[in-house]
This record gives sequence, C-alpha cells and structure tokens, in this order.
Amino acid sequence: MRTLNPSMLVRMAGDRATGALLRETGTVYLLDGKVVHAESPAAPGVDVLLLARRRLSAAEWQETIDRSGARCRVGRSLVESNLLTSGELEICHLGAVFDAAFFALAPRTGPTRFRYGATHWFGPVRPLPAEVVERETRRREELLDQLWPHPEVDSAPVVRHQTDDNPAVTRRQRAVLDLADGVRTPFTMARLLGRPAFHTLVDVRRLAAAGHLRTPRRSTAAEPSPIPAWVADLSADPDISLLRRLRDALEATL
Repeated sequence: MRTLNPSMLVRMAGDRATGALLRETGTVYLLDGKVVHAESPAAPGVDVLLLARRRLSAAEWQETIDRSGARCRVGRSLVESNLLTSGELEICHLGAVFDAAFFALAPRTGPTRFRYGATHWFGPVRPLPAEVVERETRRREELLDQLWPHPEVDSAPVVRHQTDDNPAVTRRQRAVLDLADGVRTPFTMARLLGRPAFHTLVDVRRLAAAGHLRTPRRSTAAEPSPIPAWVADLSADPDISLLRRLRDALEATL
C-alpha cells in the first residue's frame, strides 16, 4: 500500500490497475482500470437501498452473501437467482456507486492510498470509466452549491425552522422534515429513509433555501445569492435519468 495524491483515480485507471482507492471518506474499487464499486460511511449501501424498496428480504440478501460473497459475485447472483432483473440491479448499483463516490472523492484532508489487488465482495456489475465517475462527482458538488451554498447543513443535525410563510413541500421533502428532530443528520436520515445520501442532501439544501430548516451559522459566510428559477424545477430524483442514460451509453459501446 502506498500513499497517493487525492486526484489519483484517473491515473490508476490509466494504468489499468485493479485494487481499492482508500480515503478517509470512502473507498473506490477498480478492476482493470474501471470503477466497479464504491462505498462510504456517509452513503447507504446497495443492501439498504434494495431492502428499503422491498425488492428482496433480509434473509434473501444474507443467503446470497453467504453463497456468493467469497467468490465476489453477489450482484450477479441476485440476477441468476431471479431475485432482481438485470436492469434493476444495474440501476440500483449505479446509484449506490455514484452516491458513495461523491463522498469518497470529495476534497478532504488526509492521505489517499491504493491497495493493489483488493476486490469487493459484491462483484462487478457495469464497470464505469473513472472520468465519468469524477465528472459526476463534480456535477453533484456544483448542484448542491447552486441549491444553497452552505455545505455546513450537510453534516449538522437537521433543525426545523417553522414560519407562517413557509412554502409548500413535496412528499419527499415532507419525509425529511418529519425526521428533523435536531439530532439526526442528513446521513442518518438517508439510512432511515432508504434513500441515497446525495438525494437527501438535495432535499435538505432545498428545504434550507426555502426557510424550512435552519442553516448553522458560519462566521465567514457570505450572503447567499438568489436561487435561480431553474433550480426549483429540478427533478426530485436528480440523477435517475442520468443513470439510465449512462447505462444505455455503456451498452452502446459493447
């Protein structure tokens, strides 16, 4: 294991490396230079997302891990056992990879290392170019800043701010507000809701921008600029269409 610069993902991919890029905020797995999995303490895993959607039971999930985990074929085993369709697996896995990679690749202090030969028990599903993963991470960072340029709301306990003129909220946002008890963070909420953490951050930032949630004070924070009108019209699931387009584009290259 050797220490690398934080921007080494693409370089390792260019070397067609197989292994794990390790950071304090998460891990990205490469197979022959392609991203095949990612995980982060801040992001719910594939199991949380699948169980929350009731696509399979906890017993079925554990049985699949016991049967195929040592061979790093859990994902494909879910399809071969008719527990999921191939399309369901790919969409869910893409969502989980991008979600975890957003946190694992975000700018942070601390060392970055690459462990050659490391593999993940879930196994490859739809390998992704490292450039695509990094580009999507940057896009998500920019989106959050456009929604509400106060990243401190992402990790602080979520506190409601009730006023007489609060605008209406969507059903997804209502679920977040119902969990805002001044103790839970957005990451805790994501796991309770069974949603990707990034989606929850989008809802939290929108709610903070609309005045439903308190934004922690930051002494050097500048007054936020008005929110562009197009931001309010963004889909409640900001990356589901992207995931489908990515899958279709990757299929076209095969």
